[in-house]
Amino acid sequence: MAIDEKGDGYRDEEALKGVDSNGRRSDEKNLGTVKSSPSKASGDPFGDESNSAVKYKTMAWWQAGMIMIAETISLGILSLPSVLAEIGMVAGIILIVGLGALATYTGYVIGQFKLAYPQVHNMADAGEIMLGSIGREVFGIAQMLFIVFVMGSHILTFSIMMNTITGHATCSIVFGIVGLVVSLICTLPRTLKKVSHMAVSSFISIIAAVLITMIGVGVTKPGHNVVQATVHTPFSKAFLATTNIVFAYAGHVAFFSFISEMKEPESYMKALYLLQGADVSMYLIVAAVTYRYAGPDVASPALGSTSGILPKLAYGIAIPTIVIAGVINGHVAAKYCYVRLFRGTNKMGQKTWGSFGRWGIIVLLLWTLAWIIAEAIPVFNDLLGLISALFASWFTYGLSGVFWLYLNYGRYRESGRKMALAALNSCIFLIGLAICVLGLYASGTAIAEDAKSSNGSFSCADNTKESS
Repeated sequence: MAIDEKGDGYRDEEALKGVDSNGRRSDEKNLGTVKSSPSKASGDPFGDESNSAVKYKTMAWWQAGMIMIAETISLGILSLPSVLAEIGMVAGIILIVGLGALATYTGYVIGQFKLAYPQVHNMADAGEIMLGSIGREVFGIAQMLFIVFVMGSHILTFSIMMNTITGHATCSIVFGIVGLVVSLICTLPRTLKKVSHMAVSSFISIIAAVLITMIGVGVTKPGHNVVQATVHTPFSKAFLATTNIVFAYAGHVAFFSFISEMKEPESYMKALYLLQGADVSMYLIVAAVTYRYAGPDVASPALGSTSGILPKLAYGIAIPTIVIAGVINGHVAAKYCYVRLFRGTNKMGQKTWGSFGRWGIIVLLLWTLAWIIAEAIPVFNDLLGLISALFASWFTYGLSGVFWLYLNYGRYRESGRKMALAALNSCIFLIGLAICVLGLYASGTAIAEDAKSSNGSFSCADNTKESS
């Protein structure tokens, strides 16, 4: 791995060996896969922007990093203290650090794949390169389902937040609709650079909220100093807790989109290191401190672990991160649809009422679908576990192993380092598969059990208790 010519990025020269200036492998005909880059998915996803009214490739590396932080450090961090309560302090810390380190490596591989194939804007484009049109559709559907489920999670958290602040002043469905409208309005800007301005406030918001939570539980000590290094937990509940850690690192699905809107994609590694340094350290501190003082009965989301006025204060301060993290995912989903529909046309760079209307309709449809999902599966942890098992297992871990194996096809035995990396990435693929299969079992079991005591789908009842 070497520093690139600009000195601000990293390039795996072996992985990129044989890739031409258009992102095509010179030995692609020998890969045994369908050829990539059909006409509509070839070249830069935004084309030549010199005469465009809307310019997308404008983000500096730190702006991309802030968007990645805002997208990733939100819902995940709220569930981590309860993970330690389920599986114990020792196992929880090991998994947070271990999965975080692995997520850093898989994020690096995504960056290498993007450098090798600059035309990739999303997971569907990556699937098209490896598997042709079938890969494009399968990966695209999976990406959209995952992101819409994440959007639904944020609407659900918004309704929980409103019920906490107002003391369940009205029907929970109404609060969900309010969350839908707020999120829709904030998703209307068409470029990620504009969204990055909101990302900074999201980061400040989550830091302030968790500080209030940690100080609150540190003063009241609701856990009575009960901390368990290890816990005997049924397999389904223990693995459901593990999927919540996976979800905490589940931002990888949007990385291709983020890199595509950077001024200098080669500086992506700086943004990745900023993200991973922030999320691993914050996850460790928040999970360990909150669990240390809140004890085995710590709430999920963790902001509910405080008492008195503090839950309302913490949730109020957390409003920006609850909304903006969902907005970033909503933007990525809408951008996928927009690029898919108008790639290669002058509509991509237009700034007209027609272009604004097309973008607005896509955003409206996606947030409406997300609201339906939020109302249909109202139990917070089970929703996190389900989407982690189905999608984050692949987008954060499993597929990155496939990307590396594809980039290095035919060169696995060139050196001892190559053989070790081939083994590592094969294991990463298997880890993704295991998380998916076992996580689906655990999530299905949890949903079946909790459905008996749940208020049910599309309920006006207070959902703050169900989230804990």
